[in-house]
Amino acid sequence: MINAIKVEQLTKKFGNINAVDNISFEVKKGEFFGFLGPNGAGKTTTIRILTGIINATSGKVSIMNHDIGRHKLEAKKLMGVIPEVSNAYMDLSGWINMMFQGELYGLHRKELYALSKELLIDFDLYSRKDQKVKFYSKGMKQRLIICMALLNRPEILFLDEPTSGLDVSSTFMIREKIRNINSGGTTIFLTTHNMEEASQMCERIVIINKGRIAAVNSPENLKLTVKKLQSIIVAFDRDMDKKSVYSLPGVKDVEKVGDKMRIFTEIPGELVFHLVDFARENDLKILTLNTLTPSLEDVFLKLTKEGNG
Repeated sequence: MINAIKVEQLTKKFGNINAVDNISFEVKKGEFFGFLGPNGAGKTTTIRILTGIINATSGKVSIMNHDIGRHKLEAKKLMGVIPEVSNAYMDLSGWINMMFQGELYGLHRKELYALSKELLIDFDLYSRKDQKVKFYSKGMKQRLIICMALLNRPEILFLDEPTSGLDVSSTFMIREKIRNINSGGTTIFLTTHNMEEASQMCERIVIINKGRIAAVNSPENLKLTVKKLQSIIVAFDRDMDKKSVYSLPGVKDVEKVGDKMRIFTEIPGELVFHLVDFARENDLKILTLNTLTPSLEDVFLKLTKEGNG
């Protein structure tokens, strides 16, 4: 499998601070790849190096076998970059923004017109193409900058928080469009704070913390690494002090969640039987009882908390 991105022993220092500390990972061609981490973890610095905005202190980044340090122009021609904050010109129309971007890419006028029309129709913006961008909704602005980034038919698409602050309808539409782009063979490199989004969309994920990689794996495999975070949600017909269930075998921790208890355990199957016995002994009726596997958010919080400890 060809690597779309290969990062080898990448380090970036700002004075005495290691913003990125000797990290290595690979992104396969055509992969939907997630890059997660808390604020200040080194995400933005890494992406700025990968997209050729800043240079690394040491290490190597290859974009489709082009060394980003030595062949920056060739590498950048292969990528589209979608920032979190719109980089469209607010006082120009959507169409003029597309024309300007296409000219920067060096597209011929006929090709630019045809591709711009195709993209704006696909992203449901063509009927508003002559309106100034400052009158677009946030969702429309986000769809426009995706269209602008796709004009050069990139082999790799970098997305920074593509659905941040959007309504449900816009979020759903953009996720579907990104999935379709990936299905067409484009490699997706996604940065997001939305754990559900990462879990649903990414094939593999890097979690970075304090400039170092805390984990690299698929979302489901990452969840399996923290089995002790399995839990049971239970609600009884009357309020119970959470201390009363601590004595049950296999209970690691108990949290009150509204009118329910979330009980953390490594043996959820066995604990269900103990809870049934507990309810019978205390003349309780179980109203709801559900087992929960760890979420990607649970994994993220555990790994980044350990790194901060």
